[in-house]
Amino acid sequence: MTMTPPSAHPGEATVPDHSVLLRRHGLRCTPARLCALRLLSVSGEHLSCTDVCTELRRLGLPFDQATVYRTLETLTDVGLAHAVHGPGPKRYGVSPVPHHHTVCEECGRVQDLAIADMREAVERITELTGLRAGAGGSLLLYGRCAQCSE
Repeated sequence: MTMTPPSAHPGEATVPDHSVLLRRHGLRCTPARLCALRLLSVSGEHLSCTDVCTELRRLGLPFDQATVYRTLETLTDVGLAHAVHGPGPKRYGVSPVPHHHTVCEECGRVQDLAIADMREAVERITELTGLRAGAGGSLLLYGRCAQCSE
């Protein structure tokens, strides 16, 4: 994964949107929060705490793992990120819209599924069980990804 370094300096052009998001959610704009949120936003993937630490170190931003873990949990607690549990470590992602996930039971890879893609399945679940998914309801579909199935 090759990325532009997430800036930890509030005056730079890439940070104001993330600074505003943090403040709107009642959080201070610490360098770790800004960098982690930017990294999750630009990665397009769900990353483990170790993945985030590795990428930040590669970019010259050596936050320790405990700080990154607390930061990711804080971002999740306030709704700026979400966590997906599967085999291996918890993975974190960001998305402006609710969505579902597939989780590979072998490698742990997480992929997003648009709610529209799963609408019929969710309606069928409601028919069978009576459960009505809330606005933040999310399905986790476990199996083997294409790479692990080969």
